[in-house]
Amino acid sequence: MAGGHDAPDMRGRAQVRERPAEPRRAPTAGALATAAVTRTTNAAPSAAAMPAAPGAAGRSVLEGAFGLLEAVERAGEAGPTRLAAECGLPKSTAHRLLEQLAELGALERHGGNYRMGPQMFRLGHRWQPYPGLRSAAPQPMRGLAELTGAAVGICVLWKGQTLVLEWVPGTGAGQPVECRRGTVWPWRSAAGKVLMAAAGPTALPGPPPASWSREASVIRARGAAFDREELVPGVCCVAVPLRGRPGQAPLASLCAVTDPAHRLERIADAVTRTAQVISTSLRGR
Repeated sequence: MAGGHDAPDMRGRAQVRERPAEPRRAPTAGALATAAVTRTTNAAPSAAAMPAAPGAAGRSVLEGAFGLLEAVERAGEAGPTRLAAECGLPKSTAHRLLEQLAELGALERHGGNYRMGPQMFRLGHRWQPYPGLRSAAPQPMRGLAELTGAAVGICVLWKGQTLVLEWVPGTGAGQPVECRRGTVWPWRSAAGKVLMAAAGPTALPGPPPASWSREASVIRARGAAFDREELVPGVCCVAVPLRGRPGQAPLASLCAVTDPAHRLERIADAVTRTAQVISTSLRGR
């Protein structure tokens, strides 16, 4: 299972005559992009200073800004020279975008380096694939972790991979994997397979393995997917779908991650019951 990520935006200020001042509001995700495009356009940078990308200049600016955010997330904290090199940007362009992102709160300066800012935390933690999921899930997830000793996660598909939306560490000794919100796993994890089986072959990021059609059929019939050390030695996982309404396509998956000493079939029953509790709660919202 692999490491993980997240992303932002904000609005430039306009001069308004003969109007009373309005209380300042926290910037929205869409406004971050508007500000980045407006400021960079007004600065009229040369073509050589822009990040290379097809399409309009505004799209290039946004790609550069988001590329820098992802580089900061991977590094934890880094200076403009390293970040520019990682993103393939001229240092002057990277520094300008980093400063704009810092002004907007998406990043914050720490000495000569940059790290994630509070605005990214605020915006990122508001996202969810279905209304009410993040409030309905935590208590049942904790109960499942206490009952089984396994770590428990809620995952969604993102760009052909499995993105961890919520995570509760296991209570048993010697947990086989450390994880957090935003961690990304391959789609071949149990949490991804149970969603891919429902989504169909067009959702796959590439040609499917020869055995996938048969495996997907078994997953749909069973209502659960299993990973017995297929991705990482010593790590086993079982996952079931979460649905907002009966017959609706899965909106996420609920998974339990443990070591090979535990019987996945026994854990699967508890995971299924917990998923039913969460799904029923969602229908009442």
